[in-house]
Formats: sequence, C-alpha cells, structure tokens
Amino acid sequence: MKNRTVFFFAILLIGFFSACSEDNQNSEPSGNDPAVTASDPSVQKLTAAIQQDPNNPQLYAERGALFYELNNYDEGIADLSKAIELDSLQPQYYHLLADIYLDYYRSKLALNTMQLAATKFPKRIPTLLKLAEFQWILKQYNDALFTLERIRVIDPLNSEMFFMFGNVFKDMGRSDEAINAYQSCVENDPENIDAWIELGRLIAEKNIPAAERYFDNALRVDSNNVAALHAKAYYLSNQKNDLQAALKLYKKINTVDPQYVDGFYNAGLLYLDMDSFEQAYRSFDIAVQMDPKFAEGYYHRGVAAELMGNTAQAVNDYENVLRFDPEFQGAKAGLERLKKAQ
Repeated sequence: MKNRTVFFFAILLIGFFSACSEDNQNSEPSGNDPAVTASDPSVQKLTAAIQQDPNNPQLYAERGALFYELNNYDEGIADLSKAIELDSLQPQYYHLLADIYLDYYRSKLALNTMQLAATKFPKRIPTLLKLAEFQWILKQYNDALFTLERIRVIDPLNSEMFFMFGNVFKDMGRSDEAINAYQSCVENDPENIDAWIELGRLIAEKNIPAAERYFDNALRVDSNNVAALHAKAYYLSNQKNDLQAALKLYKKINTVDPQYVDGFYNAGLLYLDMDSFEQAYRSFDIAVQMDPKFAEGYYHRGVAAELMGNTAQAVNDYENVLRFDPEFQGAKAGLERLKKAQ
C-alpha cells in the first residue's frame, strides 16, 4: 500500500504544500435582480416613506443601502446619487456609493467617488483611509502612499494608517518596509489581528522561527479567529512540516465555522499526505458540497477515491473538474491514467 501511495503522490501531488489554500476565493458577484428587490417588504416600506417625504436624503441613502444588500446595484447607485444630490455634506453617502460601484466592477467610478469625497472632506481620516484602500485595491500604489502621508500629517500614530502602509508596501514587494509598518500598527493597536497575521506571514517568508509568535499574538486577541487559525495552520504545515499540529487547527476551524470551505479542503490535503485516504475523501466531499463549483476540491476528492481503489468515483470527480476548468491538467492526466488501466 505504501508503494502505491508513493507512486501516486509522485505524479499527482508534487508541490502538495503549495496546493494548500490560504483563501479559496471562488465566488462571483451576484447580478442585480429588480424583480426580487421591488417586492421586498423593507424596500416597499422605504419607497412609501420616500413618497411621503421625497426630499429626505437619509431615506434614499437607507433604501440605496438596502438595494446594495439585495445586489440591486443600479437602484442602489440611483438612490445614493440622489441622496448626495440632496445633501452633499454626508461622507457616508460617498463611501457607500463607492462600495457599490466597486462591487459592480465600475472601479473608475468608485475611485472618482472617493476622490471627490476626499476633496470635500480633506481632513476626515476615515474618508482618506478608504481612498487609500481603493487606491491599493486598484494597484495605484504611489497614489495610495501619497494619501497615507496626508493622514500621517493629521494623525501620526493612526494604527489603521500604518496597517494600510503595510498592505501597500507588501504588494509593492517592499517587505522590510511592510514589516516596519505592521509593527507600528500593532504597537499602537495590539488587538489588530490582521496586522499580527501579516507580520507572521512576512516573517515566515524570511524563514525566521519567530514567525509563529506573531500568529500566536493574533490568537491571544481572539483564540477562535478563523483567519488567524488558518494562517498558523498554513505556516505549521508548509514551513514547519508539523502536519498533526496543523490538522488540529483545521479541525478547530471546522468546529468554529462549519461553513468555511478551506478548513475542510486543507484538512483533506493533510490527510492525503498522511495516507488517511478515507478521511481525506470525507473532507473533500464536505468542501465540494459547500462549494459545488470548487474544481480543486473535486480533483482531490478524485485523488482520494483513486487511492482507495474507487475508480468510478475518481472518474466522475475528474470529469466534474473538467466541467468547471477544462484545462485542469491533473484531472486530464487522471482520466487518461484510469482509461489506460482499464
């Protein structure tokens, strides 16, 4: 059995640890659905209120926010635009409008909206932070740094500013400056879990043993924080090769958040590496039930099925993979291998 395991892993699971996911982002934005939102009781209530008081900007803003929650982006944009037309001195209206534009893949309009807000409220730190965030998201790194420097002049110790500096420097490949920025962030806000996690990841990339301490600091703030648990588990499996300790954390994640797909998926990968094929299969099975379009989940469930000798299930899984990703080479190779073996 062990020889067969070694054979398959040599072909199928080269680079196993790189397959471990830190974040499975397989979602697509939902389109707007006017037919659904028009009949929503809360929408109807606000619509009636607007008919009674058509010049009340807050009512339009509230209905726009509700349309946004219901994924009706066009109506949300219309309402927030109307709210701003009626009262242009409410920064939260610009923020929400920019969020809708961004989620609606209108990034230029989103950025323009935040730039306008920053012009109207040049010393309002939440607005400047949001502008910097949008500039970072859209990879306008130098503009983001300039905006953050504006914040530094107003509030030199602002922890969110340092966190955003870290994000920008990290994406620019300036890891030492990113580390310094994140350290400044936690010095001013020791409960910023995201900053502790990013510090741990960057320190881990430098192969410095102290990396684990940063993940532990995040977990001291919240021992059930899924992002911190996942980050530490990923570190333990990939850089310390401590699969049992990593698996223990993934099991905790699955208890804390039973809908967290990557917890089950990564646990499955670890079970595979430990030759626990049935447990691996069950973990991947849960993952694809939660995310029916998760190609890598189907692929690795197929691998587990193949290693268990369940050829029919493996073929079915590899075929499912190719439905979602026709160029998935591992699934193609798996089908070809199984056909030759018949």
